[in-house]
Amino acid sequence: MTSGVSTPGAGIALDPNRRSRTHELVLLGAATVVTGTSLALVEWAQEQRVTLDLAKYVAAFVVLYGAAHYAVRRFAPYADPVILPVVAMLNGLGLVLIHRLDLGNAHAESGRVSQTQEANQQVLWTLLGLAVMVGVLALLRDHRTLSKYAYTIGLGGVIFLALPALLPSSLSEINGSKNWIKTPLFNIQPNEVSKILLIIFTAAFLVSKRDLFTSAGRRVLGVDLPRARDLAPLLLVWLLAIAVLGIENDLGTPMLIFFTVLAMVYIATERIGWIVVGLSLAVVGAVAAYQLFPHLRVRVEVWQDPFAKYDTIGYQPAQALFSLATGGLAGTGLGSGRPTMVPFASTDFIIAAIGEELGLIGLAAVLMLFLVLIFRGFRASLTVRDSFGKLLAAGLASTMAIQLFVVVGGVTKLIPLTGLTTPFMSYGGSSLLTNYALIAILLRISNAAREPKVARKPGAPVPDRPTEIVKRV
Repeated sequence: MTSGVSTPGAGIALDPNRRSRTHELVLLGAATVVTGTSLALVEWAQEQRVTLDLAKYVAAFVVLYGAAHYAVRRFAPYADPVILPVVAMLNGLGLVLIHRLDLGNAHAESGRVSQTQEANQQVLWTLLGLAVMVGVLALLRDHRTLSKYAYTIGLGGVIFLALPALLPSSLSEINGSKNWIKTPLFNIQPNEVSKILLIIFTAAFLVSKRDLFTSAGRRVLGVDLPRARDLAPLLLVWLLAIAVLGIENDLGTPMLIFFTVLAMVYIATERIGWIVVGLSLAVVGAVAAYQLFPHLRVRVEVWQDPFAKYDTIGYQPAQALFSLATGGLAGTGLGSGRPTMVPFASTDFIIAAIGEELGLIGLAAVLMLFLVLIFRGFRASLTVRDSFGKLLAAGLASTMAIQLFVVVGGVTKLIPLTGLTTPFMSYGGSSLLTNYALIAILLRISNAAREPKVARKPGAPVPDRPTEIVKRV
């Protein structure tokens, strides 16, 4: 009976590691074809010809993701072969839409909008983002190393989150939100970095203090609620979220951080009581913030009826709804709609541009790509062997899911607008850099989950041998 493991001279069985990387390369090729075809459709619809920009963007796409594939093959050879191609597809479609908006702005009536060159800048940010991903993969050879510096990382996350509030408005405020750091060359959102740092800290803290969160408490209506003295960590996160909302006029980051931490607490404890407490705190915080902060009342007012103040604060969400309605089921076609009518279509409202030109079918396909990416993150969480890796991968996947829900919910008027951007698709450097760092950590965890176990030394004493599940043959 054969074991299915290739040995010297025992046949020509293909190495599973090489087979996975081959699958990844094929999927990257498919992403390149889709991106190139979409760019050609956009240019033909807008210019009635194909320009040199097509060759420039396709060549950049091939070189960048070819190098990323080589880096994954070199530094994380057992990593999930689907994660990088899905990210490439999302990033490629985002580049297509940003280029389409650049062309639309160039053709707009004089004085209405100005011509933009955001697609060129997005390629540069993609280069830097992939460089960050490769750097993290090269330097972080074991994800468990992060847990050793958990408190330092957590302190860094809090500092990055609070830094814009400590700076004067001239250096930190853009479009009413005081969550930026403005420099002469570029602007960054430090809360994007703090998101990942706080997830790492939370994962390490929950693993080390698990007994604190699983302690029995009072049973109310069939639900085991945690003890009051054990609520301190969640209360601190809740207070931090309210402080960020009030000081920095930022609704998206507090929601994202609080619900990500709540999801991680539930995953670590498997107790529904934490969900009950967390949602209760969210409701109390929302009511209190609505009474205390005027800018939140304005967002709720716009959310309730954007058409009541269409000529002022309701123009942006109303135009997004018009854009989605125009797209209908199948969309107007790439390059054939008018997504430039939506302010900030390349950043906060890129979902509206997708819905108009690709329709409900195209928007659903994009959301399915995100779901595949999130599912692969949770799959890495389930299969990795250490508790810290499990919780870290689950937290990273959860934050992507929550951010996607918040962005799509805001554009479609399901919830108030938050100002968050769509990962990998929206224009902007801070989001791309941090999300590629997130992907690098996920690749590292999936590599640890999929790599074969180290062979045991012959004749090792029984107590020194690790336990394992052996399949029946």
